[in-house]
Amino acid sequence: MIELTPQNVQLQVLAKNKAEAIRAAGQLLVETGNIAPGYVESMLGREQQANTYLGNGIAIPHGMQKDRDLIYRTGVSVVQVPDGVEWNPGQIVRLVVGIAARSDEHLGILSALTDVLDDSTKADRLAKTKDPADVIAALTRKEGHETAAPAEQLAGARHVDVKMVSAAGLHARPATYLVDVATPFQSEIRVQYGPKIANAKALASLLKLGVEHGETVRLLASGPDAQAALAALKEAIESGLGETEEAEVSAPRTMVWAPESQTRTITGVAASPGLAIGKLFQFRADHIVIKDAPRDPDIEKREFKQALETAREQLAAIYDAVQSRAGKSQAAIFRAHQALLNDTDLFSEVYSLIDAGHGAAWSWQKAISERIEDLRQLHNERLAGRAVDLSDVGQRVLQLLAGTERGDSHLPEEPVVLVAEDLTPGDTAQLDPRRILGFCTALGGPTSHTAIIARSLGIPAIVGAGPVALELTNEVACVLDGTTGRLYVEPSAADLESARRCQIDLQQERDKEFETRYQPAVLTDGHRVEVVANIGKASEAAAAVEAGAEGVGLLRTEFLFLNRTEPPSEEEQFEAYTTMTQALNRLPLIIRTLDIGGDKVVPYLAMPKEENPFLGVRGIRLCLRKPELFIPQLRAIYRASTTGPVKIMFPMIATLEDLREAKEIAEQVRTKIGVPPVEIGIMVEVPSTALMANEFAQEVDFFSIGTNDLTQYALAIDRMHPALAKQADSLHPAVLRMIDLTARAAEAAGKWVGVCGGAAGDPRGAIILAGLGVRELSMSLPSIAAVKAHLRRISLAKAKALAKEALGCKTADEVHALPLPAGY
Repeated sequence: MIELTPQNVQLQVLAKNKAEAIRAAGQLLVETGNIAPGYVESMLGREQQANTYLGNGIAIPHGMQKDRDLIYRTGVSVVQVPDGVEWNPGQIVRLVVGIAARSDEHLGILSALTDVLDDSTKADRLAKTKDPADVIAALTRKEGHETAAPAEQLAGARHVDVKMVSAAGLHARPATYLVDVATPFQSEIRVQYGPKIANAKALASLLKLGVEHGETVRLLASGPDAQAALAALKEAIESGLGETEEAEVSAPRTMVWAPESQTRTITGVAASPGLAIGKLFQFRADHIVIKDAPRDPDIEKREFKQALETAREQLAAIYDAVQSRAGKSQAAIFRAHQALLNDTDLFSEVYSLIDAGHGAAWSWQKAISERIEDLRQLHNERLAGRAVDLSDVGQRVLQLLAGTERGDSHLPEEPVVLVAEDLTPGDTAQLDPRRILGFCTALGGPTSHTAIIARSLGIPAIVGAGPVALELTNEVACVLDGTTGRLYVEPSAADLESARRCQIDLQQERDKEFETRYQPAVLTDGHRVEVVANIGKASEAAAAVEAGAEGVGLLRTEFLFLNRTEPPSEEEQFEAYTTMTQALNRLPLIIRTLDIGGDKVVPYLAMPKEENPFLGVRGIRLCLRKPELFIPQLRAIYRASTTGPVKIMFPMIATLEDLREAKEIAEQVRTKIGVPPVEIGIMVEVPSTALMANEFAQEVDFFSIGTNDLTQYALAIDRMHPALAKQADSLHPAVLRMIDLTARAAEAAGKWVGVCGGAAGDPRGAIILAGLGVRELSMSLPSIAAVKAHLRRISLAKAKALAKEALGCKTADEVHALPLPAGY
C-alpha cells in the first residue's frame, strides 16, 4: 500500500465549484511528483463520462485510462473542502480523494475509504478536521479500526474461483463494472477474498476487499439464476473488467467526411489520422547563414563543447516531455538524437577544422552537412530519410553556436493548420496540439519519425503532398483529413459546419472503442477473429494487453540486435522473452527471428553494401549465413517457451529450401535443450510464397501475411518512397488475390492464417481479411480497439460477400469505393 503523508493532504480549501476542487487535488499530485500536469485535464475529462461521487460527502476523481502514461507513479491526494462543493445536482462533496493509479498500490486506501462511507460521523469529522494526521489515520487504518468481520457465506450457494486480471486490481472503475454486471440477476451474489466477503451488488462493499492484480477470488451465488450469474461475472473478470461504468455496449459506425460542394483538394500520404479544421499557416524555417570568423582555437572548442552539452540537455527535456505525452516508444527517437551527439569521429573532424583556423560554427556546419548529404545520396529511401534526424541535431547545435533561438516564435497565437516543406522530429515533438490543429508537409514519408511522433501525439497529419502545398495562401480556411491524406482548401460554410459535426462524432467513436477494447472480436454470427499486437520491445507486451490485445502476433526481435557494438547474448534474449511471457500471462507470443539486412547499420555484422538491400541478404537468408546469431536466438526462444505459449516465425521465406534448412536447425536446437516442440510458422511477404502456399502449408503450422512487404514486392513499389508511397496500397486486388491464395491453402491443410501488416489495422481491410478466411489480425496498439469494434458489427457471411467483391475489383480505388454491407 502506498504511504500517505501530510504532503498528500490539503485542508481548508476554498473551491467555488467542482472543477476547482479537482484541480486542487490534481495539483497536489503534480507537486508530489506523481503525475504530469496534463493528467489534471484527464481527471476533468473523466467527469464528463462518469460519476465519481461515492457518498457521504466523498468523491474520488481520477483520470481516463488512455492517459495512464501521464502517471509517473501511483499516488493519492486528499483535498478537504469544509464548505462543500456541488459535485452533481444534490450531491455535496467535502472530501476529494484524487487518484492516479498505475498499479494496485492504492487499493488499501480505497478499502479504508469505504469504512468512512459507512460512518457518517467519521466522514463529517474528516470534513472539518484541521489536522492532516486525522485524515492519514482514517485512510491508512492507523486509528485502531479494523476491517469489518467477514459476512456469512450464502447457504447452499454455487461458486466458482477466478483470477483478477484487471491491471490495477478491483479498484473503483472495475468494481463499478462488476456491480453493473451483477445487479440485473435475481440471485444473491457475493465475492470472497480470503476471509472477507463482499456483496457483489454494492460498490462500497467490493472496495473493502482490496483485491490486487493476479489474486484469486471466489464468486458465490444463490438463487434462480445463480449459474447464469456466475458465468457472466466470471467472464467479466477474466476479460479484465475493461468496460468502464460509462461505456455503452455498441460498436461505432465508420465515419468518413468529404465536402458536398466542389472544393480544391490536395492529396498526400496519410500520416496521422484525424480531422483538423482551421486557418492555414505557411511555416518557413529560419536559414542560418554562418560566416567563418575564427577566434582563439581554445575558445572555439570550449564553446563547441558547451553547445553540445546544452543540446544534450534540450534533447533530454524533449525526451521527458514526449515520454509523458506519448510513451517511451515514441520518445526513444530523442534518445537516438542524443546518441548522434556522441559521435567521436564527427567531433574529431570538427576539432581538426578548428585547429586548421576555422570557427566552431563553420566547422560544425561543414562536418554535419557532409554527413547529411552522404545519407541523402543513399539508394535506400528509408536510410536517406534518416538524414532529417541528423539535420535536426545539426541545426540544434548550430543555433546554439550562432546564438539564435529555436522555437515556435514565428507561429501565430490562434490555432492553425500548419503547412511546411518538412518538419524535423524535434519541431514536431514540441508542437502544441492546442495551437497546431494539424499539419501538412510537402516532403516526407509515412514512416518518418515526424509522422510517427504526430500519430503518438494525436495530431492529424499529411506528408508527401508535394510543392503545390507550399503555394497555398496564409489564412485561408481548410480541412485536413489525416486519415485519407487529403487537404481541402477553402471549403464552403456548410462543409465547414458538417466537418465540425463529424469531428465531434469521431471523438465520441474513439472513446467508445477504447472503453470496449477488452471485448473479443466476435462477429454477429458467433465467428471469432483474434486481434493481437505487433510490438518491438519487451516493455510493450504489458501495453499490448492494456490496449485490448489478445496476445502478440508479431514480436520484432531486432530491438535486441540494433544500436550496439556486439550481438545480444542468449541469456539477454531469454530474459527479454521471459519478461514478455510473464506480462502476457499465458496469452500467445509469436516471436519472429531476426529480420535485418543491408538497410540497417549493424557494426558487428560488417555487412557489405548492397545495391538493393530489400532483395539481398536479409531475414532468414542472413540467419542461415550467420549461425552464430541464429542458434543463440533459437535457444533463447525455446527456453522461453517453457514459461508461456510461444511460437516461432521465420521472416523472408521465399523457397522451400530455406524453410527446411531453418526448421532443421531449429529442431537440432530444441533436441539439445530437451523442451517440447512449439508451433513454427512463416511470414508470407514475397509473391513466391503466396503462389506456392499449398506446398508451404504442408510444412508449417501457420502463416502470417506481412501485407506491407507483400504489397511492396507484388507491386514493385518502395513503400517508403515519398513520391510512390500513396500507390503502395495493401487493398490492391493483386495483393488481395495473393492473400486469398494463401488463406485457401491454409484452410485446405487445416492450418490457420494471420495478417500482421498495415491492412490488419485498417477497419475496412480487417473486414475484407476476415472474409477471406484470416483468423488472426495483428496490428499496432492504437488500432486494436477500433478494429475490434468494427468487426463486432458485421457477420462472417457479409464479410465474405465484401471480400468476394473486392477480389473482383480491378483497382485499389474500386476496393475502397465498395459500399459496406447493409446494417454495418
